[in-house]
Amino acid sequence: DRNNNGVFEACGLPTLCYNLFVSCRISLNTLTLNVKSDKVYTRHGVPISVTGIAQVRIQGQNKEMLAAACQMFMGKSESEIAQIALETLEGHQRAIIAHLTVEEIYQDRKKFSEQVFKVASSDLVNMGISVVSYTLKDVHDDQEYLHSLGKARTAQVQKDARIGEAQYKRDAVIKEALAMQVKVSAQYLNEIEMAKAQRDFELKKASYDMEVNTKKAESEMAYQLQVAKTKQRIEEEKMQVQVVERTQQIMLQEQEITRKEKELEAKVKKPAEAEKYKLEKLAEAERLQLIMEAEAEAEAIRMKGEAEAFALEAKGRAEAEQMSKKAEAFKLYKEGAMVDMLLEKLPLMAEEISKPLSAAQKVTMVSNGGSEVGAAKLTGEVLDIMTRLPQAVEKLTGVSISQVGEQPLWPPPHFLCPLHIVSLLLRPFLHFLCVLLCFSNRLSAPLRRCQESRHAWAEARDRALAFK
Repeated sequence: DRNNNGVFEACGLPTLCYNLFVSCRISLNTLTLNVKSDKVYTRHGVPISVTGIAQVRIQGQNKEMLAAACQMFMGKSESEIAQIALETLEGHQRAIIAHLTVEEIYQDRKKFSEQVFKVASSDLVNMGISVVSYTLKDVHDDQEYLHSLGKARTAQVQKDARIGEAQYKRDAVIKEALAMQVKVSAQYLNEIEMAKAQRDFELKKASYDMEVNTKKAESEMAYQLQVAKTKQRIEEEKMQVQVVERTQQIMLQEQEITRKEKELEAKVKKPAEAEKYKLEKLAEAERLQLIMEAEAEAEAIRMKGEAEAFALEAKGRAEAEQMSKKAEAFKLYKEGAMVDMLLEKLPLMAEEISKPLSAAQKVTMVSNGGSEVGAAKLTGEVLDIMTRLPQAVEKLTGVSISQVGEQPLWPPPHFLCPLHIVSLLLRPFLHFLCVLLCFSNRLSAPLRRCQESRHAWAEARDRALAFK
């Protein structure tokens, strides 16, 4: 102007000015600065590298700051202005780093950014530049100092985690053990109460039974009871004597065993113990096998005896019933019943008669005159014997079979046939077979126990061999 004072106007569009000799422009855009400080020594002498991001711009709203910016940066490009602001910020950043420790910079980045922003803003304001924002981007060093700090913290965190996990597991185990203890205690108390109740019941029942039996025995056979009590006391005394003798024998055996154990321990401890364990296991397995086999055999014998007894009893009942029926029939059908019995015995008679012939190796038949020879003669001889049979029966029993055929017989005629005779012969064997089938399921149980005992013995033997 006329007083040699510059006139400045902040605007976004070109302005036409009259009566001026020079016209200049300054950018009001925001500038992004990458403020990097390499290997700056901190307060404790640790070199670190810090990188910050700053946003700056020329303040166009404040005329005083705009005038100061025009005076300082008139005719300079935007990159030159940015370089001046960058160097100013870097200098303040280095100064602040030198007054702080690495831990303060690394752990409290906000505080560091606020200090740089505050210190740098005071100088840049005098240049007409305002700091919009400043942010610490990166902190690193070449000496692995920050890495070491992280390791220490990581180790501490891991240690705390392991300690916490161990404490949690310990508390869980303690609580679980306490809960199990409470459970087991309650279970044992319940079992104790049940045992007490069972004991009281058994005692009461035994007491009542004893009273009843005592009264009954006193009323029926007092003398026999007294004799039995005397014998019982004598047996108890004998048992006491045997117990004392057995106790002495056991004590002597234990002392002998102790002496032998010490002797064996002094000589060959380990092999002897191994051999002893093997022999004990084998003996135990063999004993178990023998016991189970004996039990199975005893059970099988018992079941077989029961089956035979049942069969004999059933057979006896059937024969008794048959004899009773026959006796009744004999009363009703005298001659017919006698014929029936005779017919029942005829197969046995034929069998006894034919036994000598079955041992014959050769049969010679002689013909007289013009009689038949060969098989025809043999058939004729058999028919002749059959025709003479009624006469022989009549001579033996006084009953004529031909006359009895005209009278009502017992059993009915259809039973007086070979099939009836065969059924009478096979009836006992069929009845015995049915009895065996009824007891087959009961006989299979001891056989299974015998097989189980054999398997148990084999497993014990294999374990003993494996231990050796």
